[in-house]
Amino acid sequence: MLALCLLLAALAVFWRALPEPLFSDPFASVLYARDGELLGARIAADGQWRFPPLRSVPDKFRRALILYEDRRFAWHPGVDPIAIVRAARDNLLHGAVVSGGSTITMQLTRIARGNPPRRYLEKAIEALLALRLEMSHSKDEILALYASHAPFGGNVVGLEAAAWRYFGRDPGRLSWAEAALLAVLPNSPALIHPGRNRAVLHAKRDALLRHLGADGQLTALDLDLALREPLPGEPLALPGYAPHLLDSLRTERPGEYRFHSTLDAELQRSVEEAVQRHAEGLRRQAIYNTAALVVDNRSFEVLAYVGNAEWSATGERGYAVDIVRRPRSTGSLLKPFLYAVMLDGGEVLPGTLVPDVPTQYSGYIPENFDRTYRGAVPAQVALAQSLNVPAVRMLRTHGVSRFYESLRDLGLGTLRRAPQEYGLTLILGGAEGTLWDLTAMYANLAELARRDTVHARLPYRSMLRQMGEAPASMRAAEISPAAAWLTLDALLEVARPAEEANWRNFASSRKIAWKTGTSFGLRDAWAIGTSSRYTVGVWAGNASGEGRPGLTGGQVAAPLMFDLFNRLDTAEWFAPPLAQMKEVDVCRGDGYLSNGDCETAKERVPLSSHFDQSSPHHHLVHLDPSGRYRVHGGCESPARMTHRAWFVLPAGEELYYRRHHFDYRPLPPYRKDCLADVETGRRGPIEFLYPNAGTRIYIPVDLAERRGRTVFEAAHRDPDATLHWHLDDRYVGTTRGFHQQALDIVPGQHEITVVDGVGVRLARRFEVLGAEH
Repeated sequence: MLALCLLLAALAVFWRALPEPLFSDPFASVLYARDGELLGARIAADGQWRFPPLRSVPDKFRRALILYEDRRFAWHPGVDPIAIVRAARDNLLHGAVVSGGSTITMQLTRIARGNPPRRYLEKAIEALLALRLEMSHSKDEILALYASHAPFGGNVVGLEAAAWRYFGRDPGRLSWAEAALLAVLPNSPALIHPGRNRAVLHAKRDALLRHLGADGQLTALDLDLALREPLPGEPLALPGYAPHLLDSLRTERPGEYRFHSTLDAELQRSVEEAVQRHAEGLRRQAIYNTAALVVDNRSFEVLAYVGNAEWSATGERGYAVDIVRRPRSTGSLLKPFLYAVMLDGGEVLPGTLVPDVPTQYSGYIPENFDRTYRGAVPAQVALAQSLNVPAVRMLRTHGVSRFYESLRDLGLGTLRRAPQEYGLTLILGGAEGTLWDLTAMYANLAELARRDTVHARLPYRSMLRQMGEAPASMRAAEISPAAAWLTLDALLEVARPAEEANWRNFASSRKIAWKTGTSFGLRDAWAIGTSSRYTVGVWAGNASGEGRPGLTGGQVAAPLMFDLFNRLDTAEWFAPPLAQMKEVDVCRGDGYLSNGDCETAKERVPLSSHFDQSSPHHHLVHLDPSGRYRVHGGCESPARMTHRAWFVLPAGEELYYRRHHFDYRPLPPYRKDCLADVETGRRGPIEFLYPNAGTRIYIPVDLAERRGRTVFEAAHRDPDATLHWHLDDRYVGTTRGFHQQALDIVPGQHEITVVDGVGVRLARRFEVLGAEH
């Protein structure tokens, strides 16, 4: 009984003798392209190039290793008695240790134990551990472990690291000569150093090659070619592509070391070269950081990923930052998505005029980038020209909260505040977004635009960085294919940089729908564009947030974006999704539904659109027999009137519209005897630009405790008109031509009134808030 207990105890000790895990050494992190090519690596924490363990061993290396180290590897249980007897005989004959008789399994256990000194006791321990190892591991697993942890000279550990360091290729693509050299190297890893015993290494390799030939594993021709191959020189530097992606993956997925990306190796190299070339020019303007993405619109796989213009572990100039994943002010990049959801919601048509006049909402005063106003512009033109004032007015019509939810559904994951905290600035860079999220959003527009079937709404799609990666769960697409196509069609008209300005004149040019973004203070420059096949996103600026003169999307980011598109395959543009569109009759002048008093045109709109606003700008105007003056039934016989259709904008819009449209015809004035009872509404000669109806004004107090003044503004159809201003029936001043009046007003309810030279008047009520507000 005691003997049985001792036996069981010995077996238990024997079984537990094997370390678990067998190796605890740190690994290098490695990044591969979609075809398995090595893109980059980060050295292990102990300073060794030790790649993650292999799952299998390439056939050439397997054959060479077994023939060189352990011919009976497939048959023995971890210890080879024949090899041990042979080694003992040789050692006795030579009076020294010239052969160890170790099997590959025994060598593996010695490596796992830190390569202790070679003594007979250690050899016995290795033999016991080898027997134990063979009981729980297959031969293929043992070979893979050996190939992954064997020393290959210097700080190179493992077959894969050795193949890349010495030959610049994957171990599966090694030649016979290369595989043979790596098979003999773990036995004498110091031989790999240039200038040190290279002849010995060469002889060992060639001897193994001849044994392979004699064993029938190499043809005579293969042997001859293999023997002619030179030994490798200095170890090669490992590739360093997509370093920021590798760092981000390491941070996001601790415990993983091998990352198989979706990147296209050739395209990644090309994109990095382009980014670095453009970044070199930007550095002269003190703009140091640039990032870029290229996405396949069909698979949503990222084909190129450049996280920064350079990589530096020291943090110099922010080069260590992966800009692709860092939130930055979006500038104007969200405007296309507002346009798309408003098309679907029946709130706007592509040609619908949107006011572009001085605007103020509760103290927020948006301005166009060029600081000018156009009076009124078609919605699609406002988008193509990235006009801020029309965008703010459209967002106010649509609603900030609704648009906020649409952006979250699209995958903008950086909206961390409540909608009301962003307010109307949401459309002009008040929110932050990442290049990753924003590029995905534009890729989704392209994905939606190519659908031409009526079916249940499919979800938006998320981009992929790793092969086999599960896509993130996304909401059902709110934007219809028709709205997406119309949005991209509008973005085709965005003016391209100078070198691309004449793109329509060349048959080889590709259609690219694109948009720029520039943040307040010139801190962020964006350009994101999409063809039918690819989406390219570019950001440029300083990781520190420092603004620079000229740091705009059009000047800085767009040239790089088009350079990247020129490196991609061309593809046919999207066919319009006609099954999801309908045609409506609109007035040519303002893009609203025809009211019968305008020249009409056909406009494609989303099938879901319920836009029902007829033109407010086309009217039938009654003129006297001369056609020079307007009249009405109170001053002229209907029989003597002539009637003409007339395009009429409100006075405020007309003031600016006329500066850009010299063919605009102002309404003729009323005949003097018809001035009584003329209209003072939307078609009247006067319009307030500020305040808006029902405005509540807060007037701040300066450091000297003096109340500020509020500037009121009006417009008159007659550019030479005189306006008389009254506050609460108290005369406060007169303006001519340019109608602004700065007033000091106490808190409370007030009414501002203006009267022109012929007695036409217009009044507006507003409230001034007290200090408690």
